[in-house]
Amino acid sequence: MRKRNLAIAGAVIGAVAVLSLPGLTTAAKSKPAADGRDKCYSCHDEVKALKEGSKHAKLSCRTCHDKLDAHMNDPEKNKPVTVIDQALCGKCHKSQYNSFFTVNYEAAARKEKGTPTGRSPMQDKLLAGHGFTFEHNEPRGHAFMVIDQFVVDRFQGGRFQFKDGWKGIDKTGRTWDVLTDTGKKLSETAMAGNPTCIQCKTSDHILKWKFMGDKDPKAQWDRSSDIVAVAKDTQNAVGCIHCHDPHGAQPRVVRDALIQAIDKDRAGNIFAKNGATDLKTISFRDGFRKIGVMQKTDSRMMCAQCHVEYNCNAGSQWSNGKPVKYDDGRTNHFPLKNSLQLLKHYKELDFFDFKHAVTGARLVKFQHPEAETYAGSVHDKAGIQCHQCHMPKQKGKDGKLFSNHGVVRPKNHVKESCLGCHPTSSAEQKLYQIDAVQNYVKGKMRKAEYWLGQLIDTYAAAQRMGVTESVLAQAREKHEEAHVLWEYWTAENSDGFHNPDLARESLTGSISASKAGVKILNDAMAVARKDDAKK
Repeated sequence: MRKRNLAIAGAVIGAVAVLSLPGLTTAAKSKPAADGRDKCYSCHDEVKALKEGSKHAKLSCRTCHDKLDAHMNDPEKNKPVTVIDQALCGKCHKSQYNSFFTVNYEAAARKEKGTPTGRSPMQDKLLAGHGFTFEHNEPRGHAFMVIDQFVVDRFQGGRFQFKDGWKGIDKTGRTWDVLTDTGKKLSETAMAGNPTCIQCKTSDHILKWKFMGDKDPKAQWDRSSDIVAVAKDTQNAVGCIHCHDPHGAQPRVVRDALIQAIDKDRAGNIFAKNGATDLKTISFRDGFRKIGVMQKTDSRMMCAQCHVEYNCNAGSQWSNGKPVKYDDGRTNHFPLKNSLQLLKHYKELDFFDFKHAVTGARLVKFQHPEAETYAGSVHDKAGIQCHQCHMPKQKGKDGKLFSNHGVVRPKNHVKESCLGCHPTSSAEQKLYQIDAVQNYVKGKMRKAEYWLGQLIDTYAAAQRMGVTESVLAQAREKHEEAHVLWEYWTAENSDGFHNPDLARESLTGSISASKAGVKILNDAMAVARKDDAKK
């Protein structure tokens, strides 16, 4: 009955969908191929609208789906098998596929941020009380997104290790061909990890996860699922289908919290142009899953599926300290705000990650906020997108140009990444300018860290002296402000190059807030000393 009803409705709804989807009006002019897809379309009108008239129109549904005959006989009982591994796309897109898995030896493995030469030398002190202090590494490439997440010391006690030990550090491929589960918790590790975090690093769960990670009988995984079980079911790094729709090859996004954030403010979000956002939200299975399809490629949005600040952790409410658990929608949340806006945003959201082990200040631990940092920058205003710098065109073995899907660091490939837009400059000149920006911003980061350290030390001294709680509370507020304006830049991966003006304003603001907090405490201690002297 359900199938017959859908078949009738499909004739009407399908025509509407064809005309309403971006860039797909050619579908109305083409006829379905004689490969049985018309039976699929009788229920899946949204797929028809995406596929017909597209670059993938000639591909049979059986290219990516197996066991379709059984599914046709009993749609509710027999679900088709959907192949989403990158290798399937790689059969046609060989250069892109091979570049994705080519190891970039310029990006060091297990390069800890909290070392004297790292991005955050004082990390252990300034993030005291958070699991990232056990191991917090710089990223090394998309092919290692899942592998590096699972082997880090803060993830589930370090139980997952390379099968081949240190010799396996540069091995790519399916997760559990590379890693093994020892089942043992190592010393000096944390038990962090959650299912939401994994959703930007893999496409494996796209059909098993309800929109926003809510519980549902049809969903195998949700925000509160056992993280080890989710990890064991994760075989592949982020797939082609995260950014390219498999039905019609249109540019798209699938990350639920990003789609939700854009839909909440389509006119004013960081990707909007002239009061509108080029993203059409399409719902599947009565809202179980949603995707966002673009008319034109916008890699700012595509990359923002992961390269963005988002909350995926449990935490506490800012207002009263009550716990925020994984059944709360705030544990899958994209603010789409920059470093100057996030403290206000999280206060309004009524959420913070952890309390500092010394001061008790309510702090937020940020995640790779490249998209928000880039928004409004010189390059963004010039219309430059992420892929133009990080995925430059190159010739494949067949002599054809393709976008490098290995994702490069532009400063190591200045000729390919920069000189196309700056033809009058030399590679040496551009590299010199990049280094100048990053050297300057790193200097501000070190100064911000120093003054945060001073604030923490002065707080501890004031507390020992018996300074009143009202004064300590003022200092904690300054700590909360200074932390947000600093720590954002240890999580952001360009060392300020994506937006040096924003970096300077933010980091000098952190320095000022820390100095103000130190002054509040020093003034209070000076008064206390005078009072003691009078006794």
